[in-house]
Amino acid sequence: MGKDTVRIAFYGKGGIGKSTIAANVSAVLAASGRRVLHIGCDPKSDSTRCLMKRRIPTVLDQLNQLDRPLVREDIVWEGIYGVNCIEAGGPQAGSGCAGMGITTMDAELKRLGIPEENWDVILYDVLGDVVCGGFAMPMRRHYVEKIFVITSSDYLSIYAANNILKGIRSYSRGRKGMFGGLILNHARSSTDGRILEEYSGKTGAGILFQVPESEEIRRADFQKCVVQEVYEDGTAAKEFQALAEKILNGSFEEIPHPLDEDAMDRFGESVMQYLAF
Repeated sequence: MGKDTVRIAFYGKGGIGKSTIAANVSAVLAASGRRVLHIGCDPKSDSTRCLMKRRIPTVLDQLNQLDRPLVREDIVWEGIYGVNCIEAGGPQAGSGCAGMGITTMDAELKRLGIPEENWDVILYDVLGDVVCGGFAMPMRRHYVEKIFVITSSDYLSIYAANNILKGIRSYSRGRKGMFGGLILNHARSSTDGRILEEYSGKTGAGILFQVPESEEIRRADFQKCVVQEVYEDGTAAKEFQALAEKILNGSFEEIPHPLDEDAMDRFGESVMQYLAF
């Protein structure tokens, strides 16, 4: 990779809105003139849906269907604002290891020299199960400089974020700077912010940004669009612009201290003070 390439990854529990945030951030960065490579690392292969307006052939699809070595044009597709898109792909549910698509894609990208091209930003959108070696690959092999963990204020979402922080801590091996920050998605009220602040205070995991619950984001998703396509001057578009700026220019240097199982249980009990009916 070019020495000035910014390499980032988004992790988070499935269904938390991680791919929506990742696609919108890629679009904002590309619209500002940066050369962006967006890599979807989920077997559902839907990370680039709003950038491409369709599902693109995945690396695994092409390897299975083409009776020849892959070339760049088989797996890199240009989306809106010039974002270059790749989907790793994966096996059908119940038929194989979900992390296989990421490790297979990694080998193909290296062979073709794609990560070494002159990118301004390489963005990985990764399913949040870091127990699997495939999903942990971007952090395990230090392909990324910053990892941003997307969560809501719900307990299971924060529980998943806590597990991701365990992976970040393990693979940092004493290196500072790999953790970029928590991103609170679907923030509906000040209560959501207070819950995540409680968790942040217990772990040292800084909160980089809060993305408010937004009808504009929801409507754009249904239309297979990024927000600034359909609500260019709207509130949500400005939020994503601000988030992209923070991702490039602001993050946290310290490695967080994730909670053990007992401490997570106590955390769940402690936040009940914010949830009184």
